[in-house]
Amino acid sequence: MKMFFKGRSISVLAAGILTAILLTAAAPAFAQSGQLNVVKPAIADRDLVIPLSELTADAVFYPVDIEGTRLEVLAVKAPDGSVRTAFNTCQVCYTSGRGFYKQEGTVLVCQNCGNRFRMSQVGVRSGGCNPVPISTANKTVTDREITISRDFLKEAKVIFSRWRRG
Repeated sequence: MKMFFKGRSISVLAAGILTAILLTAAAPAFAQSGQLNVVKPAIADRDLVIPLSELTADAVFYPVDIEGTRLEVLAVKAPDGSVRTAFNTCQVCYTSGRGFYKQEGTVLVCQNCGNRFRMSQVGVRSGGCNPVPISTANKTVTDREITISRDFLKEAKVIFSRWRRG
């Protein structure tokens, strides 16, 4: 049995081998892109509870609607194994509405200014063009989960008033 490709015939076996090679070469890209920029289902007007079992070296985004304002928390396991949390908005660019992050490879990129941040910077760097950190004083961490209170999320509404993730 023969298949025709642009006027040339190739055997089914050769076509199968070519397909396998192409899929194998592309597999890492497909696997990686499927894991990046995971946005969990939104919750409304309550504490945000993040199971530690969901966290890896790829950032996970947790939307929360507080009194009609959409906020988003990002959480990630840093290279040193520590768990990091921050608001998904840039400390400088938040007023633009586009000062939020998307993961590209192993870094977070501000969608307004283009600055790039390593996962080891999340939640510990403040000031400048960094994700707004959520300090240990503003969350409860157990061996199973991170809880960020509704009251603390409510205080952060102001930095999301013009936020337009999309």
